[in-house]
Amino acid sequence: MRVTSSTFPNRLLAQLSDLASRQTKLQGQAATGQRISLPEDDPGAMRRVLEMQAQGSTLDQYSANIATLKEATTLSYSAMRSLQTLNDRAGEIAVRAGGLTAQADLDNFAHEINDKLEQAVFAANSTFRGDYLFAGTKTDQPPFQMVKDANGNITAVNYVGNSDAFSAEIGKDITSEAQPVGSNTTGSGSRGLITDSRSGADYFNHLIQLRDHLLAGDKDAVTNADIGNLKKDEENLIYHYGHVGAIQSRLDAADAIAKDQSFQNEQHISGLVDADLAQTLVRLNQVQTAYTAALQTGGSILSSSLLDYLK
Repeated sequence: MRVTSSTFPNRLLAQLSDLASRQTKLQGQAATGQRISLPEDDPGAMRRVLEMQAQGSTLDQYSANIATLKEATTLSYSAMRSLQTLNDRAGEIAVRAGGLTAQADLDNFAHEINDKLEQAVFAANSTFRGDYLFAGTKTDQPPFQMVKDANGNITAVNYVGNSDAFSAEIGKDITSEAQPVGSNTTGSGSRGLITDSRSGADYFNHLIQLRDHLLAGDKDAVTNADIGNLKKDEENLIYHYGHVGAIQSRLDAADAIAKDQSFQNEQHISGLVDADLAQTLVRLNQVQTAYTAALQTGGSILSSSLLDYLK
């Protein structure tokens, strides 16, 4: 086989190019600490990394959803506390009204109930990040709207939200709500915070009835009807306290799971991508030595002539 004069230089250039490429790659790994930067570095590992990175994004979204829901539950609980405090005061007034004889005293209590009623509507229209908490999924407007007479007395409070509880995904195929709907008279689904047909709760209407009975001096109605109605509203609020507490516990558990899975996912990615620095530096030193040797040997051979070998 005939060997041309360009065979050796061409092979030397190819070898030097390969060594230079390997040297550059190892230098990049040593500098970044990662052994994979391009798909061709390890196609199988790159595919797994991309899959786990997508999973990591999903886990991050779960954590973000959980954080949002936890904030909403905290604000919901605060609003419920306000409603409970107002209901407790209304119960005190209803009990004390039975022992009063002067209509002026009953009128004063009626005016106080009217004020408490307006405060309760304000609490029930609480917002979170611009959305109304107790409006169901219809969060763009106040769910409870007051109707007043010419004297400024509240004659009705209308619910304009819906009975669909707002929820978000907190895990694979797992959703959770954070706050109750304001009203539900359908007999199914999420229990209403203010009005619920199953529990008999009708918070605003019961306060309106108590006020009107006080103004009318109808102490029998206050004793025989209003006190019992306020008790139903209290029991409904207590139910929602427990429900919100259960939601918070569920969110805490889901948050711990999401964070653990995210940590494990990052560990797997690190195991696939991160370079072994000690091994990388040894290989880099070997390649650099080979590159230097190739340059020296090739240069020596190329500078020699046939006469050097015939001497």
